[in-house]
Amino acid sequence: MNKIVKIVLIVIGLVAAALWFAMPSQDDPDAINSGAMNFMFLIMYLLLAVAVIFSVFFALRKLLSTPGSLKKSLFVLGGLAVVVAISYGLSSGNAEVVDAMAQRGLETTESTVKKIGMGLNVFFILTIVAVGLMLWSGLKKLFVK
Repeated sequence: MNKIVKIVLIVIGLVAAALWFAMPSQDDPDAINSGAMNFMFLIMYLLLAVAVIFSVFFALRKLLSTPGSLKKSLFVLGGLAVVVAISYGLSSGNAEVVDAMAQRGLETTESTVKKIGMGLNVFFILTIVAVGLMLWSGLKKLFVK
């Protein structure tokens, strides 16, 4: 199986190298519509799809084969749902932001502004949690020994 994968990867690499040399120059205004560029994007999407499919497959296989991992995963998803709910509650659909965006020519709604605020709040909360856990484990290792 490993030999087949290596051979396939070598073939893809050789095709990509040939397409690299067949790419049009950067001065060409119609470069994005070239066949070499389109085929390189096709190879990229194919490799990305294979990587995602295998990642999901092996993650689910590990998740379902290890006892207790499904319970831990559900707790993590529940925690993430709580963080998202708290973030949505903390965000506001500020009408002034909607008006400012309308003046710039961007049509938006209060719901969109609230969702963007929620995403930022989720990022900040999860960053604080990650930094806190790193500090906690570092301090714990420092004082336990």
